[in-house]
Amino acid sequence: MGDPLATLGRNLEWCERGTAFFEGCLRALPDAALDAPSLLPGWSRRHVAAHVAFNARALGRLLHWARTGEETPMYPPGDARDREIEEGARLGAPALRRLVAETAGDLAAAVRDLPEAAWANGVRTRTGIPVPAAAVPWMRTREVWIHAVDLGGGATFADLPPDLLDALIDDVISGWGNPPALVVAPSDRPWDRRTGPAGAAPVTVTGTAAALAAALTGRDISGVASPDGPVPTLPGWL
Repeated sequence: MGDPLATLGRNLEWCERGTAFFEGCLRALPDAALDAPSLLPGWSRRHVAAHVAFNARALGRLLHWARTGEETPMYPPGDARDREIEEGARLGAPALRRLVAETAGDLAAAVRDLPEAAWANGVRTRTGIPVPAAAVPWMRTREVWIHAVDLGGGATFADLPPDLLDALIDDVISGWGNPPALVVAPSDRPWDRRTGPAGAAPVTVTGTAAALAAALTGRDISGVASPDGPVPTLPGWL
């Protein structure tokens, strides 16, 4: 994620563009196609749309927390998050589309209304990690761009802005708690990223930045390879 305050303007732009991209991908799917499986195991396209909608509402709670000081976690404890996704997935197609648009609009309004100083106020992610409110646009950026691909309507990671792909690769790698010895080497970039214990012999994993971003986020791994042998199992993400 880097420094969310330093990258706030960039992340706000990506968030806005990604929201439009997701909504465009959803709009391109006929109502009947929403019943089809998404690219996420066990989820239909309806589940993806419902998740993105309720994620906007959850992130809006974090901005409320930052603005008012009233602690409002993203989700209630227990299985409330999963239950609301299932309930949202059962909505009629027009109602589900409205839910996606309305919750995105509410989040955009919350972003506009947040005082500049409040971006530095502390909140917590769903997993309890303390972050400044400025992390919210990056969290939403990941959701809308990646889940646009997960809808399975033809969008791919190659549709993400190149600099967003770079930031996503770095974000995933930086979140590994016990990273394996790897060299992540995009074939279309002049840089690589090395992970793992000092002195360990790394395995190189290569592919385009788009292919690596897909693999690192637990999606399609068919576009990556290793000159050292089979592609190793990559750490889980989120």
